Amino acid sequence: MPLQETVLSLATVTELMQLLTPSGQRVATASGREIEAHVADVGVADLLDLYTDMVVVRRLDEEATALQRQGELGLWAPLRGQEAAQVGSARALAPDDMAFPSYREHGVAYCRGVDPVAVLGLFRGVSHGGWDPADHGFALYAIVVGAQTLHATGYAMGVTRDGGQCATITYFGDGASSQGDVNEAFGWAAVFGAPVVFFCQNNQYAISEPTAYQSRVPISQRAVGYGFPGVRVDGNDVLATLAVTRWALERARAGDGPTLVEAVTYRMGAHTTADDPTRYRDASEVADWARRDPIARVRAHLVSQDALDPAGEASIAARADEIAADLRRRCLALPDPAPLTLFDHVTVEESRQLAAERADLAGLLAAGPDDGGSGGTGAYPGDPYPDDPRRGDEYQRDPYPEDPRQGGSTTRRPTGSASSAPRPPAASSRVEGAPAPAAEAETRAAPQPAAQAPAASAATRLNGGRPVAPPQFPGPEASCPH
Repeated sequence: MPLQETVLSLATVTELMQLLTPSGQRVATASGREIEAHVADVGVADLLDLYTDMVVVRRLDEEATALQRQGELGLWAPLRGQEAAQVGSARALAPDDMAFPSYREHGVAYCRGVDPVAVLGLFRGVSHGGWDPADHGFALYAIVVGAQTLHATGYAMGVTRDGGQCATITYFGDGASSQGDVNEAFGWAAVFGAPVVFFCQNNQYAISEPTAYQSRVPISQRAVGYGFPGVRVDGNDVLATLAVTRWALERARAGDGPTLVEAVTYRMGAHTTADDPTRYRDASEVADWARRDPIARVRAHLVSQDALDPAGEASIAARADEIAADLRRRCLALPDPAPLTLFDHVTVEESRQLAAERADLAGLLAAGPDDGGSGGTGAYPGDPYPDDPRRGDEYQRDPYPEDPRQGGSTTRRPTGSASSAPRPPAASSRVEGAPAPAAEAETRAAPQPAAQAPAASAATRLNGGRPVAPPQFPGPEASCPH
């Protein structure tokens, strides 16, 4: 299916609820007048604050992307292009409201006061969380796609049972709208009238699959089938997004139940830094959406109102650069956690199983070299695997002396260049079930010498004497020395 047939056209997008056009002009369409009352208190100074938020959030996103490319983060999910959807909706929240994100809501986290370095700690692999959700009204990132909608619905139902007046919002994408968890959350929220706003950032792609593969009608229309309203808003219009989210949150606080907001936006970059979007979308499509950049339209409007000049714009950009530089310094200074902290905060109260696992690892870390531990000596003090070739160390001991996939023979990994790593044998072209050639049959029939039982290896001792699985045979990833 051609790309232009699977992505919403710009003409369709401009018919959404909108208050600022891509050129920065205020509009007064029927849908615009309907939501305009919800931002009647937003003046030019407030718009300048929203603009500043979006500039800073984009700059932090750029810095995080650069850190990942330089090997300082394991992964990063860029948000470029979605700044208005995130900042506009987040600034609609009251202090006691609760937000449940997916893994791309860096802008919402920033607006809720979460330290950006705490977010980077997740992607650097040194933290399981990094902030207290109760302190910020912002839950931890959800990696399981769509699961956060159920968490938000349950939280909102609890608010109702406790007699609270706050609202809940949960973020998910167009791809997640096809998940069973999301649809279950719709059903529960509708039946119990939960005060929750389902905020769908329709950025046009579920990784590489366009929105047309998720739904043949606007995603907002799904709400009707569950018995609550659904609205569509130009997700690149921060003012309209702020207005629609305020309206939906007010409905929730008034006891009118859930609302589905579909913010139509565009993911300008990759799904994650492991993704190559040029493989599934055209450059012309990206250029079309770039002309609707969420920051550019607010800038144009502020300039037209004489509220932003080149000096002011440069000052905001400089401030964003300072915040990004500080984030980089603090990210690089994040300490690697002690191994036993792996078990911290897994559960509210530590179970016997978790305590036993913690004690088991503590014993391994304290064991001497003869017992399979490091005993605090060697190149990696406290490391139970001091000879792991993935760390670039040479094999002094082979923890896997017999690899059954190599016919029982010992194949040591090379200690020099990774490019000299052995390759797996070529796959046989013989059809499964066909008779083997004579030479092969004779080889199979020949008696094999009895295999000698290998001595207990370091890996076996580390596993409490239990056998361990052999390592994966080096593949293309073996070209990486670490």
